[in-house]
Amino acid sequence: MAAAAAQALVAAEMEGLAGHGVSRTPLYAQHLREGRANGHAELRVAADKGAACLIDAGGGLAYEAAARAVSEAVRRALEYGVAFCGVTNSHHFGAAAYHLAPVAAANLVGLAFTNSPAAINAWGGTKAIFGTNPVAAIFPRSAKPPLIIDLSLTEVVRGKIMLYAAEGKPIPLGWAVDREGKPTTDAKAALTGSLFAIGGAKGAMLALTVELLSVALTGAAFGYENDSYFEPGNRPRIGHAIVAIDPAALAGADAYFERVETLIGAMLADEGVRLPGDRRHAARLDALERGIEIADSLHRQLVALAA
Repeated sequence: MAAAAAQALVAAEMEGLAGHGVSRTPLYAQHLREGRANGHAELRVAADKGAACLIDAGGGLAYEAAARAVSEAVRRALEYGVAFCGVTNSHHFGAAAYHLAPVAAANLVGLAFTNSPAAINAWGGTKAIFGTNPVAAIFPRSAKPPLIIDLSLTEVVRGKIMLYAAEGKPIPLGWAVDREGKPTTDAKAALTGSLFAIGGAKGAMLALTVELLSVALTGAAFGYENDSYFEPGNRPRIGHAIVAIDPAALAGADAYFERVETLIGAMLADEGVRLPGDRRHAARLDALERGIEIADSLHRQLVALAA
């Protein structure tokens, strides 16, 4: 579990996603010490039927359980054409698209969804109900890096606000509200308040959709039933969902790759278009050559934790 978490955090750091990178280590360590995450959890397959399965993470960190779900989704999609594998009783999911790399490596299309502690109001309300509820998709290409789509359903990811809070910096107005529903520039108040959904009512509806896919189908806890990661609270029971689709089961792999490249060609014909995932790929290649840098304050925390 520790090895899977470390690999995921370093991978996020390499791709320039510091909010989901090594900065999460102190929080994970705190949750393990306090019992909010179970360091001795053992995975189990809680349900298994054809193209679907459910992995119970046992209250442990998410990455090992997510990897098992992805592995099962790939295997089942190659057999059945499509697969849905859920994870229940889990923890922070990290960068959602990270989990989908093995799906694209198998020439499958992948989707990933997760809920999280409450952060977004239901439309018309003032109380945080839904999580930030990231959505990720990966589309393999022929002999080229895949298209990677990865977004939180808030105006800004909570991990970025966490970095502002750690550095004592104010956040821009319009990112979040405090517990009383008042707009705030205080990063710490934002972490225990709620964040604005992208696109207003449309973003809130997407957050509802992800909440149901991640929780109603897996038996996990809804966002409002999970306490904030950043305050003392209960053991998270987060839900994740992984979908894998085999193009060969539909129009065929050749048709799929041709259609993807045709669309990409039309996009790139418009000057200024950047393909989703290109920046991550470039950052990873640079990190492989140059390494990664972290803040001195974070380095001191890591050294203290390792003592």
